[in-house]
Amino acid sequence: MTNRKKPEDLRSHRWLGVSDMRSFGHRSRLRQIGYDAEDWTGKPVIGIINTWSEINPCHAHLRVRAENVKRGVLQAGGFPIELPAISLSETFVKPSTMLYRNFLAMETEELLRSHPLDGAVLMGGCDKTTPGLVMGAVSMGIPAIYVPAGPMLRGNYRGEFLGSGSDVWKYWMEKRAGNITEEQWNEMESGIARSFGTCMVMGTAATMMAIAEALGLALPGASSIPAVDSSHIRMCAASGRRIVDMVWEDLTPDRILTPASFDNAIKVHMAMGGSTNAIIHVVAMARRAGIALDMQRFDAISREIPVLANVRPSGKYLMEDFFYAGGLRALMHALADKLDLSCMTVTGQSLGENIAGAGIHLPDVIRTLADPIYAEGATAVLTGNLAPRGCVMKPAAADQRFLKHRGPALAFEDYNHMAREIDRDDLDVTPDHVIVLKNAGPKGGPGMPEWGMLPIPKKLVQAGVRDMVRISDGRMSGTSYGACILHVAPESFVGGPLAFVQTGDEIEIDVAARRIHLHVAEEELDRRRAAWKQPAPHYPRGYGAMFSTHIGQADEGCDFDFLAGKGQIAEPEIH
Repeated sequence: MTNRKKPEDLRSHRWLGVSDMRSFGHRSRLRQIGYDAEDWTGKPVIGIINTWSEINPCHAHLRVRAENVKRGVLQAGGFPIELPAISLSETFVKPSTMLYRNFLAMETEELLRSHPLDGAVLMGGCDKTTPGLVMGAVSMGIPAIYVPAGPMLRGNYRGEFLGSGSDVWKYWMEKRAGNITEEQWNEMESGIARSFGTCMVMGTAATMMAIAEALGLALPGASSIPAVDSSHIRMCAASGRRIVDMVWEDLTPDRILTPASFDNAIKVHMAMGGSTNAIIHVVAMARRAGIALDMQRFDAISREIPVLANVRPSGKYLMEDFFYAGGLRALMHALADKLDLSCMTVTGQSLGENIAGAGIHLPDVIRTLADPIYAEGATAVLTGNLAPRGCVMKPAAADQRFLKHRGPALAFEDYNHMAREIDRDDLDVTPDHVIVLKNAGPKGGPGMPEWGMLPIPKKLVQAGVRDMVRISDGRMSGTSYGACILHVAPESFVGGPLAFVQTGDEIEIDVAARRIHLHVAEEELDRRRAAWKQPAPHYPRGYGAMFSTHIGQADEGCDFDFLAGKGQIAEPEIH
C-alpha cells in the first residue's frame, strides 16, 4: 500500500517517541520491566486483550495461546503487550454472564484507549466474550483482529458422541423420568466435556465465533478450529502477524463493518442454525458501529436462508465434525450466492477472496442450498399484543406441531416460584399448556439469565412428554432446544404485557404468520395494568445498580444507553 503509516504516525508515538519528560517516564518504566528501546522504537504496539482465567474452561488454553500470538507479533515487527480483561465464564458466573457483557465491552474500550496501543488482538470465545470484545474494540476504533477460542472435542459416553448443553438437557429429562440411573449420570459427567474450549454444539459460543468471522473480523476458517488442534496454535500466530500489518494499513473496524457485512453475518447465523442469543449481540455490535439494525431484519433474512449446518441442537453432528467437513469457509462457499462477497475483511482482502476454493468434505454435515436440513432459517421473530416489540423462537429446534398452537397459560411470577411448583405431582397441567415465566428479562432477572428452556413439569416428563410451548422474557442457552419463545419485549419487570398474564389465559402462537397473541380483552388488560406495581430494583448500589438504570431491552441489544452509538471520544491527554 502507498498510504502505509510511518512510525511517527503511530498512536503509541505520543507516549514513547517524543523527546520530553513524560515520554522519558514511559520509556524508563518499560526499561524497569526489562524491555529496551529495540522492543518499541518504530514498532506498532499491539495490545493482546486476554480473557483467560482459571475458572473459565472455554478459555483455559488462552494463557498459552497468548504466547503464540506474541510470537506472531514479534515475527511481523511489532511490540506485543498482554492485558487481562474480565473472564466471563459461562458455566460459573452468576446470575448471568449477560449481566457483565457490557462490563467487558467497557473494559476493552478503556484498556485500548488509555494505553499506548496501535492495534488489538481480541482473545475470547465464551458466549458473551465475543460480543463484549467486539463492542469495545469497535467503539475505540483502532485496528483489531479477533482470535476465537475454538470448540472443545466431542463428548463421549459408552461410544456415543455427546454435545455439551444439548445432551445435558436431553439426559437430565430422562433422569427426571427415571430412565437414567445415578451411576449413568455420573459417568456422563466425566465424558461430556473432554477438553478445554467452548461448547462443541451450535450454541451461542460457536454461533458468535462464526458471526465474528463472517463479519470479517477473524482470519478465514479461524472460528471452526477445535481449541486443541495444532491449527489453532498456528492461527493464533498468524493473527499476531496480521495485526501488525493491519496497523500499518490503518485497517480499522469501520472499514470492515458495514450494513452488508452484518447482513452476511445474519445469513451465516441462519445457515448455521445459530443461537437465538445472537440477535441481541449482533444488534448491539451493529449499533456500536453506527448501523441501524433491528430484530425484523433477522426475521426477513431467516425467510430466505435455509439451515445448512447439520449440527446440534438443530441437527445431528458436532462442531468437531463441522471442522472436518470444511468449516465456516465451506459453509460460506455453499452460501456464496446469498452473500455480498465484496465485503472487506481483516486480511485486507474481500470475503469472496477469503472463501475462494473452499469445499465441503462431509456433505451430510454441511449441506447445500439445494439440500438443506431445514427450509427456513434458524430464527423466527413473533410480534403481537403479548410482545409488542417482538420475541424470538428457534423453529428448527422445536417439535414442529407447536409452531401453530393455542393453549391455556400456566404462569409463574419468577424463577423461584416456578421451581417450587413445577415438580408437584398435583400440578394442574397438560401438554397443551403454555408455561409462562415472568421477571427473567434484562432488569427482572437481573441480567436476562438463560432460564428460557423451562423444565417440563415432572408429571408430564414421566408420561413421555418431551416438548411443550414455553414463553419468557429471558434467554435460553444456544445449546438448548424445544418450543421456547424468548426475549419478550418489553419485559415484564418494566410493565410489559407479559406481566399481566394469569394462569388460564389463552395464548396463541402462529410461527408461519409470525404472530403471538394473548386472548384477553383489552379492558381486562387495562384493569390488570392499573393494579400492577413496579418491582423494586434488585441492586441498591454498585455495578448492578448502574446496570439496572441504564440497560436497554432485548430488541435494543441490551446495551447501556450511554455506550450505544458511534460518538467519537478524543484521544487521552498526555501531560
